[in-house]
Amino acid sequence: MIQRLISTILIIMVLGSCKHDRSSADLILKNGVIYTADSGFTIYTAMVVNNGKIVELGDDKFILENFSSDSIVDLEGRPVYPGFIDAHSHFYGYADMQRYADLSAMSSFEDLLDYIQNFYQNHPTGWLVGRGWDQNKWPGAAFPVNDELNTLFPDIPVVLIRVDGHAVLVNDAAIKLSGLTTDSISEPGMAITKKGKFTGVFLEMYADRFRNLVPAPEGEDLSNLLLQAADNCFAAGLTMVADAGLDASVIDFIDRLQRDDKLKMAIYAMLNPTEENIDRYVKSGIVMKPRLNIRSVKLYADGALGSRGACLLEPYSDDPGNYGIMTITPDELGRICLMAYDNGYQVNTHAIGDSAVRTVLNVYSNYLLPGNDLRWRIEHAQVVHPQDFNKFGEFAIIPSVQATHATSDMRWAHKRLGKDRVKNAYAYRKLLQQNNWLPNGTDFPIEGISPVKTFYAAVARKDRKGYPSGGFQKENALTREEALKSVTIWAAKSCFEETRRGSLEPGKNADFVVLDKDIMVVPEKEIHTASVLRTYVDGNAVYLRN
Repeated sequence: MIQRLISTILIIMVLGSCKHDRSSADLILKNGVIYTADSGFTIYTAMVVNNGKIVELGDDKFILENFSSDSIVDLEGRPVYPGFIDAHSHFYGYADMQRYADLSAMSSFEDLLDYIQNFYQNHPTGWLVGRGWDQNKWPGAAFPVNDELNTLFPDIPVVLIRVDGHAVLVNDAAIKLSGLTTDSISEPGMAITKKGKFTGVFLEMYADRFRNLVPAPEGEDLSNLLLQAADNCFAAGLTMVADAGLDASVIDFIDRLQRDDKLKMAIYAMLNPTEENIDRYVKSGIVMKPRLNIRSVKLYADGALGSRGACLLEPYSDDPGNYGIMTITPDELGRICLMAYDNGYQVNTHAIGDSAVRTVLNVYSNYLLPGNDLRWRIEHAQVVHPQDFNKFGEFAIIPSVQATHATSDMRWAHKRLGKDRVKNAYAYRKLLQQNNWLPNGTDFPIEGISPVKTFYAAVARKDRKGYPSGGFQKENALTREEALKSVTIWAAKSCFEETRRGSLEPGKNADFVVLDKDIMVVPEKEIHTASVLRTYVDGNAVYLRN
């Protein structure tokens, strides 16, 4: 009897000790508001991280009773979100642009001229390069001419890239180096002339020609630029970006930095459709590495609305007779689509005007069956004809949008499109309804890199000053839950990354961000003031605000 009692006591003691034998972990977060962005949009207060992965989520009591760690972060009620993902950016271009004069704040051409003179005095090199000018912000909103550039810089080549990257202003010294003459222009609408002479403004393929003339960074310079760009992104809460157009040489450099654990930013690399990229990657199949994913081709169907390069079905309302520019033929688009389809690659095509969007939809539909999961994307899809919205859903074509484009363009978009056509521009809710999910991004450096500003623009449809008071075409705003998903799990899905990123669930990468304000509940006018406190990649802090 006594022996049985002793045995019972021992069993109870063993069970009691097992109950408190907690699993050790690298990191525990507690006392927070953790938005998982999972299928149920579940919210927890605590999370466990080990070996770079999420282990468990729950309330504080459950987590602390079952797990222990030498690193426990008390969030003090602050919000946690999955690491933000930019579904369409130009990460390499943003890195490279750190060398350039920033022209985004110029309110007139005269301001621009003064600024670049001062910039060049402090950065004297063989080239003067800047980016960010937008004639729509200037008095008269007309394209500039290069006469004064030629006077100020008669011998130094000057290349000033418009904010959208689809146009440049260059001086005669740069034109001479390009080898272009008025007789050699095969696409007259892409080079603006006056009285038989170049004005210095070139669009699309000719703009690319000048951009490619600028010597590219190499070696340690390129490494430093990329690492600084990543640090800037981490400070904004981004843990993954899709780079919309890369070449093999840059991808190789990024791959080396990632393998050496120097570049911790995850990158979805969309390939430029060069023969080298097609032979090396597309024909060889998908490349999936811990921080690098290569399985898509990036194409351009037209230009940008701000430079009147977007291809429209009807002429521009403020430029009768001008329909914009189509930059690829349906046959060429179809040729690359077939190659991508045969090799399991995604096709992501820039299309802004309703004519370009229709063309891409029609070509895609030649290869895609209803209900497919190939996730071919139309990048921007800014202007869509009312009859074409349903084609996105019918053929499971994914519109990849940038909410801040709406709030950047809203003051002048109606001039380009007219009061009726503009109603079907930046129509994010209509586009969301086609497939019930929608990836979002910024197109940085065209827009700022902040995903919080993207979230705010998607929800409020206002600028940071609260204009317009009722929101720009507010019927196409997203809910806060939709907006969060658009920069997390839906952005991941658009890049075939949803099994390892985009939501906070056991087994997924421990990529997450802590903000000082909860953008899901604060008053709408305060959303854009939220700032990043911490950013983690694979469970390691890559940004901590002082």
